[in-house]
Amino acid sequence: MESDLKTLTELALDLRWAWNHAADSLWEQIEPELWRATNNAWIVLQTASQRRIEQALADPAFQTRLRGVLKRRQERLAQTTWFEQSWPKAGLNTIAYFSLEYMLSDALPIYSGGLGNVAGDQLKAASDLGVPVVGVGLLYYAGYFRQQIDAAGKQTALMPFNDPGQMPISLVRDGDGELMRIPIALPGSDLWIRTWRVQVGRCTLYLLDTNDPANLPEHRGITSELYGGGPELRIEQERVLAVGGWRVLRALGVKPDVCHMNEGHAAFVVLERAREFMAQNNCPFETALAATRAGNLFTTHTPVAAGFDRFSPDLVSQRLGRYAREELRISVEELLALGRANATDWNEPFNMAYLAVRGSGAVNGVSQLHGAVSRRIFQGLFPRWPEREVPIESVTNGVHTPTWDSEASDELWTRACGKGRWEGDLAHLEDSLRTVPDADIWRMRNSDRRALIDYVRRRLARQLAGHGASENEVAVANRVLDPDTLTLGFARRFAVYKRPDLLLTDPDRLLRILTNRERPVQLILAGKAHPQDYEGQELIRRWIEFIRGTAARTQAVFLADYDMRMAQRLTQGVDVWLNTPRRPWEASGTSGMKVLVNGALNVSELDGWWAEAYMPEVGWAIGDLHEHDSDPAWDRADAESLYDLLEHEIIPAFYRRDDSGTPVAWVDRMRESMAHLTPRFSANRTVREYTEQHYIPGAAAWSRRSADGGKIGRDIVEWRRAVEEHWPRLRFGSAQAHPTDGGYAFTAQVFLDELNPDFVRVELYADGLDGRPFRQVMERGEALAGSANAYTFATAVKTNRPGSDFTPRIVPWHPAASTPLECPLILWSK
Repeated sequence: MESDLKTLTELALDLRWAWNHAADSLWEQIEPELWRATNNAWIVLQTASQRRIEQALADPAFQTRLRGVLKRRQERLAQTTWFEQSWPKAGLNTIAYFSLEYMLSDALPIYSGGLGNVAGDQLKAASDLGVPVVGVGLLYYAGYFRQQIDAAGKQTALMPFNDPGQMPISLVRDGDGELMRIPIALPGSDLWIRTWRVQVGRCTLYLLDTNDPANLPEHRGITSELYGGGPELRIEQERVLAVGGWRVLRALGVKPDVCHMNEGHAAFVVLERAREFMAQNNCPFETALAATRAGNLFTTHTPVAAGFDRFSPDLVSQRLGRYAREELRISVEELLALGRANATDWNEPFNMAYLAVRGSGAVNGVSQLHGAVSRRIFQGLFPRWPEREVPIESVTNGVHTPTWDSEASDELWTRACGKGRWEGDLAHLEDSLRTVPDADIWRMRNSDRRALIDYVRRRLARQLAGHGASENEVAVANRVLDPDTLTLGFARRFAVYKRPDLLLTDPDRLLRILTNRERPVQLILAGKAHPQDYEGQELIRRWIEFIRGTAARTQAVFLADYDMRMAQRLTQGVDVWLNTPRRPWEASGTSGMKVLVNGALNVSELDGWWAEAYMPEVGWAIGDLHEHDSDPAWDRADAESLYDLLEHEIIPAFYRRDDSGTPVAWVDRMRESMAHLTPRFSANRTVREYTEQHYIPGAAAWSRRSADGGKIGRDIVEWRRAVEEHWPRLRFGSAQAHPTDGGYAFTAQVFLDELNPDFVRVELYADGLDGRPFRQVMERGEALAGSANAYTFATAVKTNRPGSDFTPRIVPWHPAASTPLECPLILWSK
C-alpha cells in the first residue's frame, strides 16, 4: 500500500498528466467530482481522504490500470529519444531556459498569456524530444489576475491566493534534507530565495520564491504577482529570476552549456554568468562577457520598441550599483552603457532587451515577419548597417499539440499516424493525415463542436449565477448556441492593437450574419484586459452590451475569466478561429495554431505566424501585407473585408453539403490545414529548430570560448579594442569599377592607420534584388607605395547589374567573433 501511494504521488507530481491522459481514470475514480472540476491530479491526491485512496488501491481493476500506467511510464523513460538518436555526439548537456511565466496547466497558475504559453509548450516539447532543458521561473503567490465581469460588462480583477500545497510542486532540499535557500546580497541585508521543483516529463522546472520568513516584508512580496506593481517590483523580480536563478542552478550542480532568455526579462543572467566566469578564471568582466555570451540565446517577442522593459538610470544605480561595483567590478556607468543605444547619454533609460542583445551569441524573433520587424527595432544598435544585416533571425513559435488536441482529434490522428507521433521528426505526418476519409474528419468536427456547446452552457450558467442572476436567467444559459451551427471563436487579451471590436464595426451587419435563419452563425468570445488598460476594458463592455442588448443573445456568448482550460475547450470546439491584430503588432500569435490539430480553420490578419502560413487552401486572410498603424479608415476596410469573407465564402462553404450532409469543400480545407500546418507550427518543430540552429552551435561556441580560462574571449576583447581605437582614422582612397566580359572588376584603396590588416575585412556589397544582400570578400593586394599600412583590395563579379549598385565597405573581422553582433562598426566607401 505504501509503495502504491508513493507511485501515485510520483505520478501526480509529474505534470505530464497535463497532456498525457493515460492516468485520468485513476484520478477520476479517487475523486470523480473534483477531478472533473479541476483536472488537477495533485489536488485530487491532496484532498482525498485516506479511506478513499485505500479503497481505490484495494480495487483490482484500479491496480491493473495503475500497473499499466507505471509500466508505460518506465518504458517511455527508457526509450531512445529524438535528441539521443539524432545528436548522440552533440556535446550539449544542459540548456537553462529562463522565463518570467510558464503556462503548463491551470494546476500551476503562474502565467498571463502568450509568453507563458510559448515557454510551457516548448518545455513540454523538449520533454517529448529528450532535449535536455531545465526551466527557471518564479512562483507567484497570486499569479495573474482572475477576471469577473458584472451584468453591465465591467471587469473586476481578483487576486486569489495560490496555495503551494495545492499545486504540483515540491520544495527543493539539499543532500542533508535542509531547505535549499540561496542568498543575494543587498545593502543592509540578504535576500533569501527558496526553490520549488516542478517535474514536466523528462524536464525539470525550478520556481523561485522570496516569501521566506527571514526576508524583509518588502522582499517577501517580490514574487507576489505576475506583471503587477511598478518598475521597482519588476526590476527586483527580474534580478531574482536571472541572478537568483543562475545561482540556484549552480547550487544544484547544473552546468548549463546554453542559456536561453525568453524575452528581455531574464537579461540580468548574462551579467551573473559572466560574474561566475570572472570568479572562476580571475579575469575582468569584459573578458568574461566575451567568453560567456557565445552560450547565450535571446528570443525577443516584442513587436514594438515601447514594449521592452526599461528602467531609469537612478533605479538601476540604486538596485544594481553595489552588484556592479563589488561583484562585476565595473562602474555603474559601464553597466548602464550595456543597456543603452547611446552609451554617453546619461538620461537614456536602461533597456533590458539591449542588455540581452549585447550579452548573447544569437538573437531571434518568433516569426519570419517578426524577425524583420525586430531588425528594424534594433537597428539603432548597429548604425549604418543595412537593416537586413542586423543580426536577428527568426524561429517561428509552435504549440504543443498533445496539450491542445481534443479526445476525438487524438483518436483520429492516432489512427492515421500512430502513437508517439509528436516525439520524432514528424516527416510522415502530412502524407498520413491526407489519407483520412471525409466522414471521419467531419465526425470529429461535429463531436468537438457539441462538446464545446455543452461546456459553454455549463460555464455560462455558473457565470450568470455568480452575478446573482435569477433562476430563469440562469436557465437561459442552457438554451444558448446550437451544436450544428457554424461556430466562430475569438479569445485573447483585449487590447486596442488586437482590434477585438473589429466585428463590431457595423453591429447591424454582424447581427444579420449571426441571426440568419437559413445559415446561422454563432460567436464565442473570451479575454482579459490588463487592470490598467481601460481602453481594453471598454472593448469588453461593448461586446457585453451588444450581446445582451440585441437578438444576438442566443447566438453570441462572452465567457469570463479566460484561462488555459477555457482556451483548450475553445480551440478544440470552434469551426473558425478569428484573429484581427494590427500588422505588425502580433509578433507571432499562437492561439490560431492551437486549432490546427482539431481541424478548425483560421481567418486572420496577415500578421505573425499567419503571414507565413496562409494560402487559400488552408483558411482565409484579411489585410494587404502592409502596415497601416491605427488608421481608422483601414480598420473599416479590414472590417468590410471580414464581413465579405463571412457572407460570401466562409458561411456558404460550411453549409454547402453533399447528399450525406458533409460539406466536402470545407472538409478538404480542414484536411489540408491539419496535414500541412499542424506539424509545421508545432512546438516539436520549434524545439528541434532551436536545438539544431542555436543550442548545439551555442554549446560548441561556449566550449571553445571558455577553454584555457577564456583565451578566445581575451583575444576578442583585445581585437575589439584595437579596432575601436583605430577605426576613426580608417578611410577609403580611390574605388573603381572596370567593366569586364559579363561583369565588373572592382578595386578599392584602403588606408588602415596602424590597425592590423587581419582585423578587418573589405567586402563588396549590393542590396539584394530578392531581399538577400550581395556580399563578396575583396582580396588584399600589394601595399600602396609610400603608405605605411594601405592596400588595394580587388574582386570580380559576374553580373548584369550596373556597377553603381556595388559599394566597397570595411567591416571588423575576427575568426571567432560574430560581426556585427560583437563589434557593430562599419565604414562605406561612399
